[in-house]
Amino acid sequence: MGRRIESVTSAEFDALFTSFEHTAYRLETLQQYDVSYEVEPYRAFMAGESRPADQSKNEWAAMIRTAVAAGKLFQRVHVVIEPLTDYLRYELEWSYPPNIEAGEDIRILPTRSGEWPKLPRHDYWLFDSSDLWVMEYADDGTFRWIERIDNPAMIVRHAYWRDTALHQAIPYRDYMHRAKLPAAS
Repeated sequence: MGRRIESVTSAEFDALFTSFEHTAYRLETLQQYDVSYEVEPYRAFMAGESRPADQSKNEWAAMIRTAVAAGKLFQRVHVVIEPLTDYLRYELEWSYPPNIEAGEDIRILPTRSGEWPKLPRHDYWLFDSSDLWVMEYADDGTFRWIERIDNPAMIVRHAYWRDTALHQAIPYRDYMHRAKLPAAS
């Protein structure tokens, strides 16, 4: 095990997304995340209100846009259990569209309760197929830490899982059409 970062709002965490050379890949496995920067947007979504201004989302999308313009690739697969939780509907309808518009390739891997694809049940970021960071969350979806894994066999295993997930997942717009949810334009 390696270095551990305990805040998703730290400069050290942010540096992971500006220092990679070619690819950034995320596997998401939770059906609900509890992060401070989503409290107000999620509340507004659940209340049926208009989407509030979200400076942190704007900064994240700008970072993706800059990376993509430089020829870098951002990809994400989210394993979702159907029927969707309210949080997943929020993430799909409100949180993902700015990322997609900025150039991130987001795919959805639907499954049913009691089933799970041949993938891990933990989230991770894999940068340039060689820099692995495994994420740890509490049972309620609260971020605990992200930890760098230096073990070459674990890095290869996570790269294999990335390839498997990307192959099995459905492109975001196709999933949204299938689920009859409003998709990013």
